[in-house]
Amino acid sequence: MPKDYAAEFREDLKEFHEMTKKFYQKEVNIAEYKRFSGGFGSYAQRGGGSSMLRLRFAGGEIQKEQLLFLAESIEKYNISLVHFSTCQSVQLHNLSEAQVCALIEESFDHGIITRGGGGNYPRNVMCSPLSGVQEGEYFDVLPYAKAAADYLLGFIHTVKLPRKLKVCFSNSKENVTHATFRDLGFVATKEGKFDVYSAGGLGREPRMGALVASGVDPSQTLYCLKAMVDTFTAYGNYENRARARTRFMQDALGTDGYIKAFQEKLSQALSKEDLPLHVTIPEITKQGDGEFQPCTPQAMPGQVIPQKQKDLYTLHYHARGGSPKPEFFRSLYNAILPMEDVVLRVSPDQSLYILNLTASEVQELLPLTKDHARTLFETSVACIGASICQVGARDSQALLAACMERVRKEHFKDRVLPKIHISGCPSSCSGHPVAALGFRGGTKQTPDGPKPAFAVYEMGCALRGKENFGTELGIMPQSEIPEFLVELGREISKRGMEYQEFVEKEHGEFLKIVGKYL
Repeated sequence: MPKDYAAEFREDLKEFHEMTKKFYQKEVNIAEYKRFSGGFGSYAQRGGGSSMLRLRFAGGEIQKEQLLFLAESIEKYNISLVHFSTCQSVQLHNLSEAQVCALIEESFDHGIITRGGGGNYPRNVMCSPLSGVQEGEYFDVLPYAKAAADYLLGFIHTVKLPRKLKVCFSNSKENVTHATFRDLGFVATKEGKFDVYSAGGLGREPRMGALVASGVDPSQTLYCLKAMVDTFTAYGNYENRARARTRFMQDALGTDGYIKAFQEKLSQALSKEDLPLHVTIPEITKQGDGEFQPCTPQAMPGQVIPQKQKDLYTLHYHARGGSPKPEFFRSLYNAILPMEDVVLRVSPDQSLYILNLTASEVQELLPLTKDHARTLFETSVACIGASICQVGARDSQALLAACMERVRKEHFKDRVLPKIHISGCPSSCSGHPVAALGFRGGTKQTPDGPKPAFAVYEMGCALRGKENFGTELGIMPQSEIPEFLVELGREISKRGMEYQEFVEKEHGEFLKIVGKYL
């Protein structure tokens, strides 16, 4: 992060301290404080008795010195909850007034900016977490994501956006950042170019992105960003907040009309702006020490990922619900401190990837990740939930915990159940509309009155070329979801199948099981 941005935004922190003090003294209400504090990456938690702080990491990458800051902050302030968000940021929860004010200052001191972490601003720029090391990727898109993040910070003080702006980069067909249906997505192609998608998004009334430019040279990345900002400010809805996200511009202008509007702004940017982009593609020269051969403790299947660099590996770690134990961060820092070129990447599915490890280093780190997910199902994604989030309808984390506890008793084989995505409300923070099996918090009316419940979604997909928003099947009482998963897993196991095969070949049976609980 350039020092001039840090200095510029530091001037804003005095106002943050003053407003936060007023909030805790009950001089402003939760809604008023939310409208202000979100622009600083901080929100009051449900009930207004504590705060969270969202730390931005471009592309989800965390360097060693930043990990040390996290570890020291956790210890210094006795932080009880650290959460990896699906936008590749790190959230610190249950903070007092004094703690959130101190931490936001100290974050700036360590090159971690929180400005624009919420509110109507460009958000944390996302990137495929294995970019630069993944076998079969088209090219390393992370340097462009970092350049984009730096450029977008310049709009925080200069441009008033209708709503937030989410930008992401994808290095392969896996499309883990949802680049084809974000506000602006850069999708790498085999030709070494970008296909650019815009005006997509999840949440209420989701939309696939419109392909606004094809075969864009990566050197023109910043021009596309300028065109996006200009299009959003020209045609975005400043009157109706509920219709102010970029995806609704496809309704207002029509998809073809939106594409034309974007291309006009892109043409103007290319002719009038001077936005040179100079990036250096990092070269990993670290030498491995042989092929990884598992020994005790055994790695979970797929946990150790070979990199495209010979004899180097990435270690995948997924703590339940994206919230590692606070002491994990100090242990990890101590372990990787002497290891050359090791970096961390937060993934959009709330995992953590530890990159550039030799086989012996993998073996050394495995004991730190002993609570890693045992199956694909245990890598399930849940937003922070209504116990903390002001707008959440249901406690998605509590549901995930209940489901995992019940399912573990059945000892299903891996992939009998899929990775599920649980959102506490229609905001879709877990990505439930594009999950193989998704849940969205709501209420079910019963003869005994309203009951906590979740809408159930099936057969969503984020893979490039196969993108699909799932079908909503109905409302399921929250208390019955763990047993629904168990019955589903038993039926799939009885047939000797995996989940995906079952729903494709025996869809009628799947619907029968779901129907019992709706």
